[in-house]
Amino acid sequence: MSAAAGNFAQAELDKFDALAQRWWDPDGPQKALHALNPARLGYVAQRIPLRDAAVLDVGCGGGLLSEAMAAAGAKVTAIDLAPGLLKVARLHGLESGVKVEYRQTTVEALAGELPGAFDAVTCMEMLEHVPDPGSVVRACAALLKPGGRLFLSTLNRTPAAFALAIVGAEYIARLLPQGTHQYRDFIRPSELARLLREAGLELEDVSGLLYEPWRNAARIVRRTDVNYLACARKPE
Repeated sequence: MSAAAGNFAQAELDKFDALAQRWWDPDGPQKALHALNPARLGYVAQRIPLRDAAVLDVGCGGGLLSEAMAAAGAKVTAIDLAPGLLKVARLHGLESGVKVEYRQTTVEALAGELPGAFDAVTCMEMLEHVPDPGSVVRACAALLKPGGRLFLSTLNRTPAAFALAIVGAEYIARLLPQGTHQYRDFIRPSELARLLREAGLELEDVSGLLYEPWRNAARIVRRTDVNYLACARKPE
């Protein structure tokens, strides 16, 4: 396994690996992620035809979005560096019968192996957990076919995001394990737009992703001051 540019933090991998056994528990530590998943899938499916599309899921975790896209007809490759999460993802795929190719590698290494191989790349809730988000964006761009689209989700660096995603979600409501997020690592949409431009991609959309804990569901909204999604296209 290549660890290109060392663009990962072992503490982050260990933190998420520790959650592996309950990743697919809708009432477990990833309860909010389960609620976000239908909205994330809908955002992607509205912008590319998933059936028979070659899709890469970067930072796939236990495979929530990977399986959802594969169930919608996509040919999904999913990568992560946390071995426990990949083990759980593969086991769940065997139980569900949904086929996903899971690989333990970095996106940078895969970009060197399979440039221009994918119709779409998804990278959800990962950029705020790596030392160099720009390296991830550049590698995702390299993996796209001309005309392909990159889908990202992350957290905005605003007081609202600090209050809701860290204080509220981790310490008051305890929807997420404490220490899941570090405010300094959140990324403003303007910063993400710059990274996309530098990678040669054209930003098409930025939309908010609102989690409503009282109904344990999420929806796409205009406001982007907490969670947000972005879609960018690789020119032909």
